[in-house]
Order: sequence, then structure tokens, then C-alpha cells
Amino acid sequence: MIIYIIIGITILVSLICFSNSETFEKLLLSPYSIHRNQKERFRLLSHGFVHADIGHLAFNMITLYFFGREIEQSIMSPTEYVLFYVSAVIFAGLPSYKKNIDNPEYKAVGASGAVSAVMFILVLYSPWSVIYLKFIIPIYFILFAAGYLLYLSYQSKHGNDNIALDVHLWGIYINIPSREFANIFRSNSKCPLSLVRNAIDTTWNH
Repeated sequence: MIIYIIIGITILVSLICFSNSETFEKLLLSPYSIHRNQKERFRLLSHGFVHADIGHLAFNMITLYFFGREIEQSIMSPTEYVLFYVSAVIFAGLPSYKKNIDNPEYKAVGASGAVSAVMFILVLYSPWSVIYLKFIIPIYFILFAAGYLLYLSYQSKHGNDNIALDVHLWGIYINIPSREFANIFRSNSKCPLSLVRNAIDTTWNH
């Protein structure tokens, strides 16, 4: 399953960055740096594979495992899922980019936006399905999502500044509350890669 590949790559890149500050700095989201060097646009994607610490990484990857696996099995094909995930990482970071292009202090990492998008598209499709916390405790998707939002609220006030907390909410906002969602990925005229390119170009041109 593609979800295991995404999780594996994210864990590998994050672990490398934990012990290599230079690589960490090169991959994180820095709107100030991107705005002054368009060759660094890759940061809009690469920051989603870097995490601030083990706790941050574990929380995102466990959440992604539970929800992403369900999406791949019942809603999207592997190709559709990859396009959705990549699009979510990039789109969720664009508002932060636009807001902080003149702020050299703003730096963020994390798969937060994509994980939020994955979680809430599944909540829209099947809110009363069940996952098992610690593989033992049953909880409805929608209740887990509510707890996730509370976690975001707490972290926004007390968390690590390098964690891209603002992109969590933007990851949620990009979801389309319709069961026709997957058809978007099957339409060439609305291919997420084209949408991503157009969104980035529009952002740079303003």
C-alpha cells in the first residue's frame, strides 16, 4: 500500500534531519527564503516530510496510518491518493507562505496539512466508522477528529514554533464535502498537479 511508502519516506527524512541541522534547514518551509529564491519552491513540498521532534513525527504518522489506510482501501486508488496527499501538503502551506514572505523568523515543518486533509476527507465520507486507539480503545472518526482539533488549539498556544500549526486548519479547509471528490482526480482538466502549479504561479504573481 502506498500509505506505507509515504510513512516510510517521512520517517526516514525526519530521522535524518533530527541529526543533520543543515538538511533540516534546507527542507523546512521558509516563505522568506522562497520569495527571494524561486528555486527553493521545493520547500512547499519538502517541509511535509520533516518534523520537529519524535513526538511530532509519531503523532502525525500514527494518525496518517489509521486514516490514510482507510482512504486507500475504500475511497481512492494509490495514484489518486498520492496526488491528493502531495496537493494537500502544498496547498496547506500556501497561506503561510503568502502571510510570511517578509518574515525571516517564520520557519515551519510537518505533514500537518496533509494529515488534516486525509483525516477530514474520511470524516466526511464515514464519520461514524471506528478506529482503535493503541489498537484497543474504539473511537468514532468524528470524535477523534474533534480531539485532534482540541490538540491543535492547545499546541497553537503552547507548542513548538517550528511545528506548522496553521497549516493543520488549511489542510482541513481544502477538503470538498462531496462523495464526488475522487472524480476530481480522474478529470484531466482538474488534475491536482495542474491545480498546484496554477495556485503556486498565482501566488507568486501577486
